[in-house]
Amino acid sequence: MQEMKAEIATKNSKKANLLDHNSLKHILDESVPEIVTSRGYAEDVRMSNVRLFIGTIIIVIALFAQFYKKKFPGNRDFLIGCIVLYIVFNVILQLFSYRKEKNAIMFTYPPPGSVTSTGLVVSSKLPRFSDLYTLSIASADPKSISAGRPVEFTKSVTQWFTKDGVLVEGLFWKDVGALIDDYAAVPKKKK
Repeated sequence: MQEMKAEIATKNSKKANLLDHNSLKHILDESVPEIVTSRGYAEDVRMSNVRLFIGTIIIVIALFAQFYKKKFPGNRDFLIGCIVLYIVFNVILQLFSYRKEKNAIMFTYPPPGSVTSTGLVVSSKLPRFSDLYTLSIASADPKSISAGRPVEFTKSVTQWFTKDGVLVEGLFWKDVGALIDDYAAVPKKKK
């Protein structure tokens, strides 16, 4: 019986390579949306949908360029147009990601029954060659009257991982939950 419990625990646990900071950040960033949505915030996927739509346009342009009816010398102008459109839409996609998303893990709607009219933007940073993970929560619309002040914490990832690289989810949930509570408790900014 104990062996089955240990086996189930190892299957459900999130394990990372402790020597790879991308692996650590990925595991932590994967856990944050679970915590935020468990606090009553619904995830806002509009940004992801816009990125997917732009990516689909890029793929369609590439397919048109590849499978156009005429062969190369006859479709030269068409291919040049497709290449230009491909580059333009890729630049639009990169600018959208850079300007709108930045380091965001997730965007949320305001919780149901809330007096605030803005959701959250949850973002994280884990610099290379550093063990300090920064998680920040800000308003999705910082110019809104109901927007709260951004809050963040910076802690060492060694607090949340065992020596085997398994995430101790209880500790991480507690820290992220406290950050969400801090954001909700911060007095709203005055205009």
